[in-house]
Amino acid sequence: MSAYLSHNVAVIASPHPASGLSKAVWTDADFMGMGWHDCRVHAISIGGYEDDTLPPGRLLLDLDYIVRWVEPSGEEFPFTHWISPATLVFERAWKITGQLEPTHEVLEIADMHRLDPPDDQPDARWHIEGHNFELSLRAHGYIQYLRLPPLHVARQVLTMVERGGISFAKQSFA
Repeated sequence: MSAYLSHNVAVIASPHPASGLSKAVWTDADFMGMGWHDCRVHAISIGGYEDDTLPPGRLLLDLDYIVRWVEPSGEEFPFTHWISPATLVFERAWKITGQLEPTHEVLEIADMHRLDPPDDQPDARWHIEGHNFELSLRAHGYIQYLRLPPLHVARQVLTMVERGGISFAKQSFA
């Protein structure tokens, strides 16, 4: 979110007014206001750090984040969507487990849950339920970067050209 002065009054400008998007970087503090239902996952990376002093785990998802579902009005095509390519990052992730069903279909998130720690460790347990897959991990939280301004499309996914290909970039458009 950026601020600017209008007649000596500070005004907060939305990074993308047409879609209603209030900011381009989201964290686990925003969890209750976010939803990942039907967000397409294009790529998953489980990797380490170059610095051996840090914990080894990091989970990144390259996905199409549905910023807003637009209800049809009258004779229009059923739901349209404001979608932005995003990188969802769980830094210092550990106890990463998952399952991928034999499939020829794409990966879409059904829901993401934040669960209380089952032990005395402070990191939450995260569970990502998907169509044909699931992921579980422990991490303190996440950061999600919307890499490009949302596009208004008549489907629930962006094309590779619209999204700029596969990326795990940790940078937002605003």
